[in-house]
Amino acid sequence: MKATEIRELSTKEIEEKIQVEQEALNKMKLNHVISSLDNPNQIREARKNIARLKTILRERELNK
Repeated sequence: MKATEIRELSTKEIEEKIQVEQEALNKMKLNHVISSLDNPNQIREARKNIARLKTILRERELNK
């Protein structure tokens, strides 16, 4: 998900998206420990997506 796409979302949608992404990341980490993932870069991408979401959410908080 790109930053421009995230900025189009409402604050509530971003918070929900963060929650969903964090749950997916935890599941990926657990699955990776049990048996390695086909593409371990998915974990890195999930972390980056969460960081993007949190960054834009923080920008909105500071602009208020």
